[in-house]
Amino acid sequence: MDTIELCEVGPRDGFQFEERLIPTERKIEWIRRLAASGLPRVQITSFVHPKWVPQMADAEEVAAALVPVDGAVFSGLALNVRGVERAAAAGLDVVDLSIATNEQHGRDNANMGVEEGAAQAEAMLDRAAQLGLRAQLGLQTVWGYEESGDTPLALITELARRFAGRGLESFSLADSTGLAHPGAICRVVDAVAPLMDAPLVLHLHDTRGLGVANILAAAGAGVCRFDTSLGGLGGCPFIPGATGNVATEDVVWALEASGYHTGVDMRAVASVTREVADFLGRKLPGKLYGLIY
Repeated sequence: MDTIELCEVGPRDGFQFEERLIPTERKIEWIRRLAASGLPRVQITSFVHPKWVPQMADAEEVAAALVPVDGAVFSGLALNVRGVERAAAAGLDVVDLSIATNEQHGRDNANMGVEEGAAQAEAMLDRAAQLGLRAQLGLQTVWGYEESGDTPLALITELARRFAGRGLESFSLADSTGLAHPGAICRVVDAVAPLMDAPLVLHLHDTRGLGVANILAAAGAGVCRFDTSLGGLGGCPFIPGATGNVATEDVVWALEASGYHTGVDMRAVASVTREVADFLGRKLPGKLYGLIY
């Protein structure tokens, strides 16, 4: 039976743009319970300026309370060298880096083009290595930004070649806008996987309802690591209509039903999702948590 490793990104990707401020102690409790559910990885926060993302202003406090716990790997997102340094100072062992692959998205999201972002990623990787951090590098909008195919596959493979051999902990491909479908997923995986010397991770959003289908297609193509988010929380204010990542509970059910092993207690995750939904005062996009609790 093949094992699939999930990384829970809800505490970062899901919480970051919620208008209602989530108390630090609640974040810590929920993250501890998610780790205890069998999730081997949790992205707990992002080291960004609190002026731009107030929900992440407690990054250091959250990290300090969670290193280590329950045998899970905890990571934090950094978007510049200063963020990498903060992640190291907070005691994390893994930092997540992310760059644009679409010129327009790069300008909209970070006010820099693809080459500027790639050069900054090289500087961040150098600093992470100096500080003893393992680094995941992620590419955004791999399957398109405004429309399917407006991010050239040739650019994705060029970036994969550029960063191969850099000692990456993993290499992530993100469908930030949810434009991917199973056929497109397999084409990109088949093109990129042979170029990398680090595990491939897919970060898929469920904007068009194909998230679970895309994960099953990728698993069939040999991908063994995926990002998911409790209840399907998430989205991006720079991408109109974008929804969150594929719901963790839904993915666990689909993978286990298809013969894969995740080691995740779906009911334990769903109990956290129910509390988060009640706290936020709304129904979340995930399908199964409401059937379980």
